[in-house]
Amino acid sequence: MLSTNPFSILAETVSPIFMQLFVIVMAILVVVGTLLDIIHKKNVKYFFENAKKAKLSAIKTLSTGEKISVISKTIVSDIATTSELGAGKRRMAHLLGMYGTILFWIGSVIMIFCYSTPSSDTPNVWPIIWHVGAIMTVLGGSWFWFFLRVDVYSEAQPWYRIIQADLFVLALLASALFGLIWSFLQSLNLNNRWDDKLFLILFIISNIVLFGGVYWSKFAHMLYKPGAAIQKNLAEADGSRDNLPPPADAPKQYGLGIDREKAKHY
Repeated sequence: MLSTNPFSILAETVSPIFMQLFVIVMAILVVVGTLLDIIHKKNVKYFFENAKKAKLSAIKTLSTGEKISVISKTIVSDIATTSELGAGKRRMAHLLGMYGTILFWIGSVIMIFCYSTPSSDTPNVWPIIWHVGAIMTVLGGSWFWFFLRVDVYSEAQPWYRIIQADLFVLALLASALFGLIWSFLQSLNLNNRWDDKLFLILFIISNIVLFGGVYWSKFAHMLYKPGAAIQKNLAEADGSRDNLPPPADAPKQYGLGIDREKAKHY
């Protein structure tokens, strides 16, 4: 199963053109949903206005080399390794889900656009990347959903409580899980049984919800967060600090109760 391209098997009944068109439509939905989100929430407008205000209160003018250094460190640390989450379970779950999703999506695009005909000789590396990425996404997403969500872990909410903000993680989890099950069932060669067809339909629906629900979910946050992290670190470097006061030069006093129980907030 891990070395089998599920899309080349699917091409025996579904034209590769339809698969490729589906991916293109999903990409268009992401662009449209993100633009609608930008227009409605005015995130980008606020971002640029805040950057302009911060520039006026900067106490140091950064050279091009200094800016490149700050941006590079931000990409390597804050974005690529999510260092702002610390070294705990939340960071590990996030990294599993993030890199799993990247591998899952890259594998999907490569196999659909390059190796989606029945006669295609798909290099083993791409199906392995696709399956491993899906497994990582399911593990990371499940770890987050069942054990690390703030409202569940810190506020004693039931694990099945679902709000609009959960649309992204649930649709992503469903997409990876249904994709894995569909690929497994398809590899069994069930001779036109309904099993693999059912999970193919669920796989398609979950992707439509994931990419078509950008406006209502936190999908667009993946695009905003890198820019916000870069702006924050540039503001730290030039002294503007996003118009916030500097840290107080005084010892932190939390009282004796701080050591009684490990903090559970994020």
